[in-house]
Formats: sequence, structure tokens, C-alpha cells
Amino acid sequence: MTWSAPCARIDHAALRENLAAVRRFAPASRVWAVVKANGYGHGLEAVAATLADADGLAVARVEEGVRLRRAGVTKPILVLEGMIFAEELAAAAREDLAVAVHSWDQVRLLAEGAGLGAPPCWIKVDTGMHRLGFAPAEVDAVFEALAASAPGPRVVGLLTHLANADEPGDTTSAGQCATLHAVAAGRGLPLSIGNSAGLIALPAARGDWVRPGIMLYGASPFATRTAADLGLRPVMTLQARLIAVQRLPRGAALGYGGTYVCPEHMPVGIVGIGYGDGYPRHAPTGTPVLLNGVRVALLGRVSMDMIHVDLRSQPQAAVGDVATLWGVGLPVEEIAARAGTIPYELLCHVAQRVHMEHEGAAAGGTG
Repeated sequence: MTWSAPCARIDHAALRENLAAVRRFAPASRVWAVVKANGYGHGLEAVAATLADADGLAVARVEEGVRLRRAGVTKPILVLEGMIFAEELAAAAREDLAVAVHSWDQVRLLAEGAGLGAPPCWIKVDTGMHRLGFAPAEVDAVFEALAASAPGPRVVGLLTHLANADEPGDTTSAGQCATLHAVAAGRGLPLSIGNSAGLIALPAARGDWVRPGIMLYGASPFATRTAADLGLRPVMTLQARLIAVQRLPRGAALGYGGTYVCPEHMPVGIVGIGYGDGYPRHAPTGTPVLLNGVRVALLGRVSMDMIHVDLRSQPQAAVGDVATLWGVGLPVEEIAARAGTIPYELLCHVAQRVHMEHEGAAAGGTG
């Protein structure tokens, strides 16, 4: 059946190639492939299956890790936010999910809930992000408290998160790496530092494990470098159909608020996608849309289900023609910049009502 509704086409061959690019940037590191937020909007279970060659998968929440185990994933899984409730601790232990331990509340939970199980733990150190993690001066006390638990949880590594890695000239990241290495001295534990931007731009962030996210999905973590510059391919191509063509007179005001007024008699297309599907409501007039392989401009305000596009360069356009909102031929970074946001938000906000077609998805088990 041919659908008039929007469709997100997920290119799993591109996903595999982007994982290979991670290996080229950090050849000596093991890879936690970050699949949180429903695989950055690409489909958690399908993405996990395709990323079977990663050394492990990283999620934000215990619930996501449990979903992966239910889907048959057997490889290591790291829960980046750890757990705050006893039920989550029990689930993490039962499903063999490694958890980030970043607060004294979690340390107490591990001590008081010893009978619930002891998942492997990565101690998170706050080296400058000031979001989650222990201050460097607290880490010795954390180890002592965990060792005093009976049975004590197994600490398997140290990690931190870079605050400014997407700004290559910023010295903060180098300082964060140095801080974690100082904390780790003499402990003999693996380290995990680099996110996508860090592992690309900063050799010191590569360490034992890297945690790529956005680059796996074919978008650049940098404002000044494109995905193509980095050898990455877009994984998601978001498309919709032209559902109407209007031939409007000079002076016609388009859509809510009439913010665009036709400067001449002109053809205007209506594409069946809007903010209800995850297209950014604040995308301004002039934001590019790819129609039949040719760029046309968004006109006026984005509606819940529709947008207007300028067809003066495409007078032959007809109902049913395919419009690409981002993906192959139209980088998601460009649309994000026009809308005043970041690629992460656009990819993660694609709505459930958008059809998702997986091309070249992995067959069989999920590793």
C-alpha cells in the first residue's frame, strides 16, 4: 500500500558504515553504541540489531535496557542514568545491566538493597559538566562505601561526560580528561570519556571505551563541520507527499497569521507533514525542502499536519510527488540550524504516527 502519510526511511547500511567510522576515529577503543531515546528516534530494537558489532550498547534508563534484553540482546548494556528505585536495581541485576553510579543516594540503595542483586557499576565523576557525578575529591569515599557493602557491588570502570566537546577550540575538554585520569590513577579500571564530538576531536577522550551517539545516525556533532566532512552518512531520510497544489494570486497570505504574502501569481504546494509529525514548528520561511530532488523553500508558518512550499521553480510538480524534509540530499544539520535547534532534537522528535521503513535491517538475533 502506498501511504500519503510521512515516512522515515532508516538506512541500516549507513548505520553500519557510521559505526565503522567510529572505529577509524578511535581504533584502540571499545565502543558503547548509544541507542537511548528510541535509538535517537530511529527505533530502539532495530538499531540495536544492526549495531551488533559494537562492543556494547548504552541507554539512559533501566527500562530501555530491559527492552533490549527482551528483544534478545545479550551483549553488555550500560545504563547511563543508573537507578534510583529498588525495583530498578533488582531489574538491572536480573538483566545484567551495568549501571552508572553518580550519587550518594545510589550508593545507599546499593548498600541497603544488597539482597536485590549487585549489577556491575561504573562510577561517574563530575569533571566539569555539573549535571551528574561525584566530585573528584569524593571518589575515594565512594569506593570505600561500596566496598563496605555486603556483598559489595563490582566496580568495573570510571566515566565522565564532556561539556564542551562540540567546541574544538575550547580547553575545557582537555581539562576534564586530565581530571578523570588523575582520579583513576592506580585504580586499574577502564575509562570512558568520549562522546561523538570528543572521540573525533580529542585523542585524550578516546580511552578504553567511547560512547558515540549522534555520529552513528549520520549527523555531525559540530556546528562548523558537516557529516559528509566526517565521512558519515545520514541514516534517517524523512519524507512526505505533496497533497495539493494551489495557484495563488499576488497578495495572497499563506497559512496561520498570513506571515508570507505571495509577491506574484505563483504555484504553492502543500506537503503533508507538520509539527504533529515532528517537523520543527519554528522552521522559518526559506527553510529548504527537497522536492523531486530540487530544493524549494518553505513558506509561512508550519501547521500541525502541513507546510506550504514555493513551487515557482517546480511548476510541473503534482500531487503525490515526494518531498524530503531531511536526510539524503538535505542534511538534518542544515534544517536544525534554520530552525534554531540541533539535529538531536529533530531526530528524536519524529512522531509515532510517522511510518518507519527499515531498509537493510539486520536479520536474526540482536547480538
